Amino acid sequence: MALGAHHEETTAESTLSVKGQTTIPGQVRKRLGLEPGDVIRYEFAPDGTVSLRKARKVDRAWARAIEATLTEWQGDADDDL
Repeated sequence: MALGAHHEETTAESTLSVKGQTTIPGQVRKRLGLEPGDVIRYEFAPDGTVSLRKARKVDRAWARAIEATLTEWQGDADDDL
């Protein structure tokens, strides 16, 4: 059976090495826009599934600069949320 031009892979597999490492398949890297040096985020769902996402880069200088302005989240009252 021939696949149409619009066929898109819905699964991918890779093998885990004895060191716990794997190569992320090319179609996954392309779909997520991953490049060398990117950070990958693993998200765990209650049903046991794990999602792999490209983590957003944080501008550390900007985060440090605004940290002092976030005092509203430093109180004991927030522990009840």
